[in-house]
Amino acid sequence: MRITVVVPVYCEEKGISPLFRRLESVASFYPAVQWDYVFVNDGSRDGTLNSLRDLSSRNPNVKVLDLTRNFGKEIALSAGVDVADGDAVICMDADLQHPPELISDMIEAWRRGAEVVVAVRLSIARQPLLRRMGSYLFHQLMTRFSGIDMTLGATDYRLLDRKVVRVFRNITERARMFRGIVDWMGFETERVYFHADFRREGKSSFSYGRLWQMAVTSLTSFSLVPLRLTAYLGLAITTGSGLLLARMFWARLFPGATIFTPLAIFVVANTFLMGIVLMAVGMVAFYIGTIHTEVVNRPLYIVRNRINFSGSRAAERVESVASERDA
Repeated sequence: MRITVVVPVYCEEKGISPLFRRLESVASFYPAVQWDYVFVNDGSRDGTLNSLRDLSSRNPNVKVLDLTRNFGKEIALSAGVDVADGDAVICMDADLQHPPELISDMIEAWRRGAEVVVAVRLSIARQPLLRRMGSYLFHQLMTRFSGIDMTLGATDYRLLDRKVVRVFRNITERARMFRGIVDWMGFETERVYFHADFRREGKSSFSYGRLWQMAVTSLTSFSLVPLRLTAYLGLAITTGSGLLLARMFWARLFPGATIFTPLAIFVVANTFLMGIVLMAVGMVAFYIGTIHTEVVNRPLYIVRNRINFSGSRAAERVESVASERDA
């Protein structure tokens, strides 16, 4: 049996060695399993790549994909899954907020027949209130509007059976949300639970701006509800504006005591209507932007260098996987 652990890394120079030590500690309990590790360097600007080179030189089962620039965590995860050869593939973060010790529970769930094992975070130490509220709101919107059964607290830390990986590789969209795609596929899923520790090394690269961008991309990728809402809102505003115009004409035909002049009412209503139109146009622009990204047909990612892939089945794919995806 072979298990591949995929870890996207971005500016995690200090956390790589502690993570690998804990991964190896878990692997020691499974001597009959062949373990390999795929670290995807997502355009790190610090000494992360040098740390990965040093680690891979001492451990032939450590493989490194060095991407030409920062393509984002979702793409880096996809790149790692593309080249993973294991009977099961475990995806996790490099910051140790995904405890490697949970892998034992994930393997047991997989052996019981689960095709996807999702690690669900029950809590996270020192998480800001705004992030907790944003995460809850995002989950509610995705669950209600996307049609995907998402679990509150579900993370990218998950085990994928080989059959799941094969299907995942056939998905071509560029504006992607990794966990959303896996949930959308609908394979037999089991959940394991954990409490996340606070981040001990480095700083999270997910600013509020990037989190907002990912939320918008996820909603527009998995749901047409925002477009429908703008259409319904436009209908409601048009109806309201029509009634207001009727009221204005009525006031003209039958003068009486009014609080506002017809001109004032018209100006306010027209300004409100223009705001709604601009909002609707902006929402349509999100979808047009996604369509543009897809039809431009650029590679999903570009690999500058690969380390320790020689002789593996993944070595045959890594050179061409980005272009084959778009063929």
